[in-house]
Amino acid sequence: MSNALEHPLTAAIKPLLDAVGATAVEPAEARAEDVVLEWDGAPAVAVRLPHLSSALDRLLAEMARQFDGRPLAELDRAEKQRVVALLEERGAFTVRHGVETVASALGVSRFTVYNYLNRQEKG
Repeated sequence: MSNALEHPLTAAIKPLLDAVGATAVEPAEARAEDVVLEWDGAPAVAVRLPHLSSALDRLLAEMARQFDGRPLAELDRAEKQRVVALLEERGAFTVRHGVETVASALGVSRFTVYNYLNRQEKG
């Protein structure tokens, strides 16, 4: 198969690519930062990873989906604490301005997000 986008490996990893916001590209079009996956010893598909700047937006969208698609700012306090815990597990606060971005999405202050994180550490 010459078309990497129709390769069985591409079909197999599509759910993973979708979950992390990555895209499949032809190995011949791969850039230095892309990850080329091989199949039977030959390049089959290249994976282009998303920039970190969009990672937090994807995580926040995933949180909204997990909470029935409701805007995160409309969640109750316990649900917001759960969102912060899930985001912490996924490394959301390692992204620059992560706390500020999450606070804005939740409709709370940065101080509140830090309190939720501190409560999580103690619990």
